[in-house]
Amino acid sequence: MNYDKYLNPRIVAVPPSGIRRFFDLAAAMKDTISLGVGEPDFRTPYHIRNAAINSLVDGETQYTANRGLLELRREISLYLSGRYNVSYDPETQILVTIGASEAIDLALRALCSPGDEVLVPEPSYVSYSPGVVFAGGTPVGVETLEKDEFRLTPEKLEAAITPRTRALILPYPNNPTGGVMTRKDLEAIAPIIRRHDLLVISDEIYSELIYGDHTHTAFAAVEGMYERTLTINGFSKAFAMTGWRVGYACGPAEIISVMNKIHQYAIMCAPRQGQVAAAAALKTGRENGYEDVLRMRDSYDRRRRLMVDAFRSMGLHCFEPRGAFYVFPSIRKTGMTSEEFCAGLLKSKNVAAVPGTAFGPGGEGNIRCCYATALDKLNTALDRIAEFVSENS
Repeated sequence: MNYDKYLNPRIVAVPPSGIRRFFDLAAAMKDTISLGVGEPDFRTPYHIRNAAINSLVDGETQYTANRGLLELRREISLYLSGRYNVSYDPETQILVTIGASEAIDLALRALCSPGDEVLVPEPSYVSYSPGVVFAGGTPVGVETLEKDEFRLTPEKLEAAITPRTRALILPYPNNPTGGVMTRKDLEAIAPIIRRHDLLVISDEIYSELIYGDHTHTAFAAVEGMYERTLTINGFSKAFAMTGWRVGYACGPAEIISVMNKIHQYAIMCAPRQGQVAAAAALKTGRENGYEDVLRMRDSYDRRRRLMVDAFRSMGLHCFEPRGAFYVFPSIRKTGMTSEEFCAGLLKSKNVAAVPGTAFGPGGEGNIRCCYATALDKLNTALDRIAEFVSENS
């Protein structure tokens, strides 16, 4: 039976995730080290797991409110005000979602109408542009360059805006480049956003993973941006809770209410035990100075330096990431495309990386490697990559 006439052509035209494709190939091979998927190698800290276990033992297996457990929403409010100086009402301005990914999807579906354009800095996470398409909008890539440390510049932003532009996705700290936006950088683009009456979907999932002298500034904390910003965050990266699938969106009550309407019809609520665990993560973190987060961040920082030094020693140019847990080295020296390099590396050395083109056309000539991987595996993978580069340079 031919199903083409039944399927939505807009959805069919979107290519599969470039990240998952190489991950699936690697999973089918023996002795493969995957640097492809952005997943911490740490276990979720025990006290967080134990909170969920106790909840199950106590028989707490019912639905929660659509917006999420009020206890968790209160903890999110305390966390954001304490860490990033931005305050949200737990009753009306916070929505708990199934990971930050659902929060982004809900935001786009709530804001996009047919013909609306959404600006997407590139290179950036693979889901943004498809999400805009799924919501009926039109994604517009905005080039970011290494010479600007992959920041979104006022000039690039201004040049991309048209009368149909509705919103900007602001993905910092950035996946895959590791670029960050300082407060000064954010303040430089704020007047443009006001002048063109735009909304901003600020994906801050890596807000805790910033290195060196850099610090994270929530975009909603920039003067005049609070009422224009949806803050997206979650627990997967900083708290090593990828499989728990808990994220959240915060913003103007009017927008959160519409997002919740979609959420309640499509999802109902995030899983209760994940929410209980997330509340425990924030409560304990608030009480102990987020020692688990800092311990993991320090480990990532050591691996970050190892990766950058290793790629540079191979003769490959490598931007030093300021945040998240990825490196984005240039492989142009080899003469191969990003796709050719990653396919050859996987086939001959059993190491999986992601072609830079998975993150937009501007990623050509680069690959993304995640360093949230055990140190022994990283060292082995780097040795294999060095052999591959030597054989192909």
